[in-house]
Amino acid sequence: MSGSPRNSLPEATADLEWCHEAVDGVSRTFALTIDVLEEPMSSYICVGYLLCRIADTIEDARHIPPETQSTLLRTYYAVLDPTDPTGIEAFSDDVAEWIPEDGDGGRTADWEVVSQAPRVVQTFERQSEGVKEAIRPPVLELISGMALFVERYSDRGGLRLQTREELEEYCYYAAGTVGILITNLICRDRTGEPSPGVAARADGSVSSADQVDPAVERTLYENAEQFGLLLQLVNISKDVYTDRREEDNVYLPAVWLDSEGVPEDRLLADAAAAPVVRRTADHARTYLDDAQRYLETLPEIDGNRLAAWAIPYLLAVATLRELSARPEDALSEVGVKIARGEVYAIVERMVDETDAAVVGDLRTTIAERPFDQV
Repeated sequence: MSGSPRNSLPEATADLEWCHEAVDGVSRTFALTIDVLEEPMSSYICVGYLLCRIADTIEDARHIPPETQSTLLRTYYAVLDPTDPTGIEAFSDDVAEWIPEDGDGGRTADWEVVSQAPRVVQTFERQSEGVKEAIRPPVLELISGMALFVERYSDRGGLRLQTREELEEYCYYAAGTVGILITNLICRDRTGEPSPGVAARADGSVSSADQVDPAVERTLYENAEQFGLLLQLVNISKDVYTDRREEDNVYLPAVWLDSEGVPEDRLLADAAAAPVVRRTADHARTYLDDAQRYLETLPEIDGNRLAAWAIPYLLAVATLRELSARPEDALSEVGVKIARGEVYAIVERMVDETDAAVVGDLRTTIAERPFDQV
């Protein structure tokens, strides 16, 4: 477990504010999601995301030997495990030597979050028991999955996924768990839990009548994993160059590369790898319907907003369109990008939208042409 949280109100407020600022530095897409969410969901997702990001940064670190990456991830798991006495100091002490020095160009925003892990974990520990129990299990599953993959490919120096099934397994740990985290927060038992924005009893707590309808909850859980897998597969499809060059990871399945006659060491130099990029993007498309169903079912509760999750979904649709047109760009520094004007147009269209029925229509439109050209 992480230890006793600090209880000073000014300190707690400062820590939470720092967490929100930190997300802006590590992920523009997730920062946008958190900005669109309202309180308290905005802070719940912010803290949960940073807990995941710490593990992700360790897993992606090329300068840390695989066996050390695994040890760090297992220690971090123990910190968040309420049945384990390990404190956050153990993780901080172990990871300290691997954090790049500030000012030498190596201390990225991601590593700044790792260096501030005690602050993130303490902010998590200040949440209500219901919120912590919603966040903790999927975060622990994400950490254990990342450790598993690091250990599996410890003799390769980086991940080398072999099959479609292994690709899906990795995506589940990396992002399907995040879909479950979101759903846990929305569907958690709010009985007796103070929560802004919903009807409360005279004592300020929430009654059991304020829970999510069982049918809605069932549909959300049936599609939460697929929502995460869609977004992760899109990222894998578009980031082949940076994943290989910066992290020494190859997520495109080896059996798909083999089918095109592309050896691993020629991945970024062989045009024959472009069909594999397209194939991976096509596989991502198989999750579009389930992810849309997830969005259409999401209730706006505790500051949850349709737009917060529909925007990354629609940006994924736009990215898939670009991947289909130019899969070879994912193999070079050019990269696969959505024009800034289209991003702004999608955000502007969705930011105040509460009608989930529009998501399907926008998906169809964006899949055909850039939204800022409509």
